[in-house]
Amino acid sequence: MYELYIANKNYSSWSLRPWVLLRGLGIPFDEKLVPFVGGAGVNWDAFRTFSPTGKVPCLSDGDTVVWDSLAIAEYLAERHAGVWPSDPLARAWARCAAAEMHSGFAALRSACTMNCGVRVRVDAPSEALRKDVARVDELWNEGLARFGGPFLAGAAFTAVDAFYAPVAFRIQSYGLRLGDTAMAYAQRLLDLPAMREWYEAALVEPWRDPEHEDEARDAGSWLQDLRAS
Repeated sequence: MYELYIANKNYSSWSLRPWVLLRGLGIPFDEKLVPFVGGAGVNWDAFRTFSPTGKVPCLSDGDTVVWDSLAIAEYLAERHAGVWPSDPLARAWARCAAAEMHSGFAALRSACTMNCGVRVRVDAPSEALRKDVARVDELWNEGLARFGGPFLAGAAFTAVDAFYAPVAFRIQSYGLRLGDTAMAYAQRLLDLPAMREWYEAALVEPWRDPEHEDEARDAGSWLQDLRAS
C-alpha cells in the first residue's frame, strides 16, 4: 500500500494536493503525518528521513519514492484510472492548469499562506495578489464553461481539482472574492467529504508553527481562530 508523508493539515497546501486526490478517488494509502517542528532547517532534517528534498509531500510505494506533488499525480495516473480526464482535450487543459498552479501564483501563496483554522481580513491586497486572484477566477470559469462542470475538467473530480483545493481553503480563510461561478466552485470543493475530513482534522491539531503563524498574521487583521486551543 502507498505511504503518503505529509505535514500539518492546517498549513501544508502541498500535502493536501496528493492527499485529497487519493482520498477523493478512493485509492487506499497509509497517511504518515510528520508535523513542522520550527524553522526551515530543522524541518529539513526531520523530513530528510523520508524525502530526498527534505520537503513534503512524499509518496512511498515499496522501493519507489516520489517526492513532488505533480510527480505523485503522474505516478498515480500510470496506475489508476480517473487521475486525469479521459478526454484528450480536457486532459491537456487539466495538465496545463495543474502545472500553472504548481509553478505560479507566487503572490497568492506568500500573501495568503494556507491556514485552515483562521479567518483573516486582507486589509491592503497588493496588485500582484489581485492579479493572481483574477487569474484563478478566469481559469476556473474557463474550465467550468468549456468542459461543463461541475469540476474543472468535466463531470469528475480529477488531479486539476486537487491542485486547486488549497485555494478553496485560502478563499475561506482570507475572505477572497471571486465571481459567483468561481465562488460556487470553491464551495463545491470545500463540501467534498475528503475536504471536510482534512479541515476537521486541521482544526484539532495541537501544533503551532511560528513561521506559518507569522505569515498568516502578516496578511491582515485576524478576525477569528477556530482551532482547538
